[in-house]
Amino acid sequence: MGILTRFKDIMSANINALLDKAEDPEKMIDQYLRNLEKDLGEVKAETASVMAEETRAKRELEECKQQIDKMQEYAQKALLAGNEADARAFLEKKQTYVNNQASLEQVYKVAADNAVKMRQLHDKLVKDVESLESRRDAIKAKVKAAKAQEKINKVASKGVGASSDMAAFEKMEAKADRMLDEANAMSELNKSEESTDIDALTAKYDAQPQTSAVDDELAALKASMGLQ
Repeated sequence: MGILTRFKDIMSANINALLDKAEDPEKMIDQYLRNLEKDLGEVKAETASVMAEETRAKRELEECKQQIDKMQEYAQKALLAGNEADARAFLEKKQTYVNNQASLEQVYKVAADNAVKMRQLHDKLVKDVESLESRRDAIKAKVKAAKAQEKINKVASKGVGASSDMAAFEKMEAKADRMLDEANAMSELNKSEESTDIDALTAKYDAQPQTSAVDDELAALKASMGLQ
């Protein structure tokens, strides 16, 4: 019954618990299913062998009981025929079968218990395989959805970094615009100062004709007064 020892853990196997330990549930579920199918094949073969042993033990026990009844019947027939010696011989043979019956009953009990355990193991594995097969696509779909979400999260995290870079770029652009505006303003101020100087100089020369006319009038006045 080494098969029971080798597969005792399968009797209490929990698919969800095994998947929780897996780094890649999608691959793990396929591997676990392959393992279960392989185990199921071995258990099925061993179960058939154990059940055959139960059948053989039961048949030997039934044959022993039949022989006991048969020897009892022949002993009675011998006594009715007046052959006590023959009756004794049949009863002695009956006793041999009776003694063997206890041993055969024990063998049959062990075989029957083993058959029950193996059948339970077999049925448990069949249910596990059926359950996993029916849930495999759903589990894989969940795994794919989770992986897709992880990719989205990674892209989103990169987007945050890109937004930060964009903000820094916009800040530098604003600074450059401010520097350009300041330079343009300084240029306007310089032009304004140059314009003021030119205006003053122009006014000087514009006033010269008026100054010359006054000088001419002053000279004429002196001449008329004989002051020259």
